[in-house]
Amino acid sequence: MEKPNDLASKRFKQIREEFQLTQKQFAAMLDIRNTVADIERGRTKITGYTIAKLVQLYEINPMWLYGLSGIKYIKDIKYDSSPKVITVDNYENENMVLVDVKAAAGYPTNVQEQHWFTELPAFNFPLPQYRNATFRGFQIQGDSMFPQFKPKEWVIAKAVDSLQDLSNNRFCVVVLKDSVLIKKLHKSEDTNYVTLISSNSIYPKFDVLITDIQEIWEVNSKLSFNIDDVGESANIHDLQLAVQRLSNEVDKLKS
Repeated sequence: MEKPNDLASKRFKQIREEFQLTQKQFAAMLDIRNTVADIERGRTKITGYTIAKLVQLYEINPMWLYGLSGIKYIKDIKYDSSPKVITVDNYENENMVLVDVKAAAGYPTNVQEQHWFTELPAFNFPLPQYRNATFRGFQIQGDSMFPQFKPKEWVIAKAVDSLQDLSNNRFCVVVLKDSVLIKKLHKSEDTNYVTLISSNSIYPKFDVLITDIQEIWEVNSKLSFNIDDVGESANIHDLQLAVQRLSNEVDKLKS
């Protein structure tokens, strides 16, 4: 296993090369005179002052420098993908808000508007899988995630506070600045971007800046309805009735 100081020397050099600086130029920027070459060779340890300059000038995460974090830049640590608004019922329990296709169009611009969310339908699942976390329901639009998710089906997704908390290649609801997408999310080596991938191969994958992401919800489960039997996909009213029936059944089992 590589020693922290040896790794720090290598990453120190990576920073210099990334910004296309000579050793002399880097030394001048960091105000450390002629020790850059010695640091890169591992002969001299990086001082606290030098680390402070790396933070000040390049926003380098000191934990990354020593291999204790995979996040290179401090700005990425500060990134927050948690829900901006949460509503509660009369008993102060968190609601599971439902966002249908129509509501999704206005979601990005109202992501911090408390009143807007209180106008959306909401319910609680009486199951232990949906406790001790924040969940939200989103309706599928289009066929980009077929066959895993069909148009007009619903996914139940759990709030993700930070990308660091999310495993790679998970199905997620990603709230961008102008749209709400349900995709498989892949974290790349470049921590400034994530890749969004459709299940349907006719749709190309694409990269988005993490700074363009307002919220991330990890898909936990889905509600599927038999379209052939009912003639059309279930709307919010159908979903609420299904949940109410489920709640009644659970109450019967408890009693």
